[in-house]
Parts: sequence; C-alpha cells; structure tokens
Amino acid sequence: MVNSPRILLIGSNGQVGWELARALLPLGRVLVPERNQCDLVSLDTLTALVNSLQPDVIVNAAAYTAVDKAEEEIDLAMTVNARAPGALAVAARRYGALLVHYSTDYVFDGKKAGAYSETDAPNPGSAYGRSKLAGEEAVRDAGADHLIFRTSWVFAARGKNFLRTILRLAGEREELRIVADQFGAPTWARLIAEVTALALQQDIARRKRGDFASGTFNLTAAGETSWHGFAGAIIAAARERDAKLMCRTVVPITTVEYPLPAARPANSRLAGAKLAERYGLAMPEWDACVQLCVAELYP
Repeated sequence: MVNSPRILLIGSNGQVGWELARALLPLGRVLVPERNQCDLVSLDTLTALVNSLQPDVIVNAAAYTAVDKAEEEIDLAMTVNARAPGALAVAARRYGALLVHYSTDYVFDGKKAGAYSETDAPNPGSAYGRSKLAGEEAVRDAGADHLIFRTSWVFAARGKNFLRTILRLAGEREELRIVADQFGAPTWARLIAEVTALALQQDIARRKRGDFASGTFNLTAAGETSWHGFAGAIIAAARERDAKLMCRTVVPITTVEYPLPAARPANSRLAGAKLAERYGLAMPEWDACVQLCVAELYP
C-alpha cells in the first residue's frame, strides 16, 4: 500500500488484540512485535520499540486484567495499565503518532442509576479500576493525539473470559449459580476491533485534514443484561448449536452471595451516544454478538 500508515499493535495475543491483528489490515501495514520487544513492565523496552519503528498509529490492546489479583499486585497493575500507556503516549507525541488505548467500566463505582456518559466523574472501587483510570490520565497528560475507548464485559471465542468459562462449567455441572444484581453490556472482542478499525479509518483522514480531536468514547454493544442473563444467553445459544451440556438450571444469586476480593460495579452500563455521533456507527445488540461468537465454537 503506497503511503499507507504504519500501525504498531501492542498486545496482539489478547482477546481484543487477536481480533485487531485482522481488523486493522485494510488500513495499512500492521506491525506486530515479538513478546520480548514489547514488555509492558519494561518502559525502556517500549520506548525503544517505538523509537525503532516510528509508527503513524499505536494501538495498545495490552493490559493487566486479573481484577482480583490486582488487589495484591497493585504496583504491577499500575505499571502495565498506567505507566506503560503513559510511556507509549509520550513516544507517540515524539513521532506525531495517534495512540489508541482501551479502558473499562471499572473506572466508575457503579452507583449511578442510569448509563454512564464520558463526562461522568470516575470513582473506581478497585485497584484494577484505579490502575485503568491512571492509564487514561497518563495518556491524556502526555499530550499526544489519542483515542480512549471504554468497554465492558469483553468476551471472545478464544482466551480467558466469561463466555468460555460458562460453557466449560455448563458442560461439567447441572446447576450454575450466577450473579444477577450487576448489569452491563457484554461486548464481543471482534466488535471492539472492527469498531476501532472503522473509527481509525475516519480519524486517520481527519488528521490528514487537520481537524482531528482527541477524545474518550464508550464502546460497548447495545442493550444490557445481568451476568445471570448473560450466562443464560450463552447456554441457550450453545444448545441451539447442539452443544452437549449438563447444565439444567442457572440460579440467580446476589453479589453478597458470591464475594470476591475486588469490588465490581453494580451498574456497568455505558452510554454510546458520543461514539455514534462522531463515527455514525450503529452498535449491534449484545445477544446477537453472543450467538455469532458461540457459532464459532460450535460450527
């Protein structure tokens, strides 16, 4: 591709990163470094990587995502989720690159009655959430052109996620007990990657015209459900594909009945109006994405 942008993808082995490695291909030359070139704990290594490649776009899909473990590994979570994105943003500014970074519903405490907009004040209730918020702030403070996409309840046909866990447990147990008083929008990793690519196509053009504006956007599927509803939809979709599952009952329980080290937001709903207005994209319903994802596992 003549004069096509050089796109550095960090975290290509993750759920979203694996999808991005494919979705970004039509936009330019996608540069996927080896793991030893891309150590998020070593900020000097990251800086050296950007210095050597001098990309036009940096897409950071890497993160520390062990929500409960982060309560003990606070410094590691901060390094990967905050200091590393900050270093990438500083390097992006040096070379005039656009940085794309992903954040999470965990930057909010979940106490709002309705969906969170991008202008609502963050108030994370966990070490993981605080590390992700610090990452957002580090990216903004660096002064580089940037896009921050906040998403929620990410699932995929590969990797470690709720959808794959439910399918495994449903194959082993007759009854599952799933939290029913936390609400959000399950969001397919492929949807995140494809929306990112469509947004980048527009914003690369905006930067060429000189009318690009950095911003933070909520990027989730449409609709909402509870973890209990999500689990039920996963099992139903698998049964439609003739999956052999033991599970007969999905019992709704409360957060109190399933205590975990890190606090979860009771309300993870993120409003998508700002994303739709800027990019003209209509987000699909979460359950339609679940069916498509499950179809990959049970062709």
